[in-house]
Amino acid sequence: MINSNYKYSRCSDETMFDKPIMDVKSIIPAPKEIKKILDETVVGQEEAKKVLSVAVCDHYKRLYSVFLGSNTRIQKSNILLLGPTGSGKTLLAKALADILNVPFAMADATALTEAGYVGEDVESILTRLLNSADGDASRAEHGIIFIDEIDKLGRKGENPSITRDVSGEGVQQALLKILEGTVANVSPAGGRKKPNQEFVQIDTSNILFICGGAFEGIDKVVVERTRVKNSFGFGSAEMNSSGNSLDNEILSEDLVKMGMMPELLGRLPIVATLSRLTKQDLIRVLTEPSDSIVSQYKQLMAYDGIELTFTDGALEEIADIAFKKNIGARGLRSIMEKLLLDIRFELPSEKGVEKCAITKDTIKTGRPRVLRKVS
Repeated sequence: MINSNYKYSRCSDETMFDKPIMDVKSIIPAPKEIKKILDETVVGQEEAKKVLSVAVCDHYKRLYSVFLGSNTRIQKSNILLLGPTGSGKTLLAKALADILNVPFAMADATALTEAGYVGEDVESILTRLLNSADGDASRAEHGIIFIDEIDKLGRKGENPSITRDVSGEGVQQALLKILEGTVANVSPAGGRKKPNQEFVQIDTSNILFICGGAFEGIDKVVVERTRVKNSFGFGSAEMNSSGNSLDNEILSEDLVKMGMMPELLGRLPIVATLSRLTKQDLIRVLTEPSDSIVSQYKQLMAYDGIELTFTDGALEEIADIAFKKNIGARGLRSIMEKLLLDIRFELPSEKGVEKCAITKDTIKTGRPRVLRKVS
């Protein structure tokens, strides 16, 4: 665990901005300390966790450089996470906010729209952040916002549209302002702006924005640019002539070809790539985190006095299903729910049940090994 003297510690109710402290080291964690806690929550993605740890550390150093009156102006560095569904993008963003004990808000880019169209205004994200900060605008201005599915805002071509594009280009334009920094009028109650409604002003200059997207097909764009053949999909083992993964060769020009505006990418200078989780990674997701899926179901069954266990073969089979369906860690819970539904429905009503073992055969037949008390 991290030094308990840090003000950002998860064990403390005090945030890093509650009191002005001149010793920056006492309130801003070192990148290694951030990664150490991320390791407790997120399986794999070592390079992405390293990039995020350094970026977040630098971001809050920037805030304190302003507080200390430094003559050197440090530019804001928002983050872009690229990776397939279920690879941990959302979890990483939530974990960072938890580590730093700052307000956190999440939005799906596909629900956003230009002002005047049906959907959510971009400013609605700030309302969520304000609510997360319990209405405290000063705390909200030091929070983290995660915008998922940013790739779905990609315009159809690389050339700017001469008309307003409700499908995404207009939203990218709207995001430019709040990512770089602007003072926005935010309605605490949410909803569209109405006359005579009271607003709270929020300066977005110090809010850390993390955007995520799968960018399906970007591997083909990279392959085309680098003239590498035999691509098999994002996050797989595509290799360049040096034997390195193509994940590390994604450039801004590739993202522009995917429909992202160069101006928006300029506001997202830090890029971290997450790879598709392997079957072994998925097994670790099931078992290793302190609040792992397996431990949660064990706890639920323990309330009925039943000890739930999983054999290695069962865990491998569950991970194999998720891997073949390409649904990542996000799909593991739905697989477990379906697997354990009848078991959790029947066994609590049966007398004398002490233990329930989920085996590889259980995955196929739905029948676990049950140990009962000898009467």
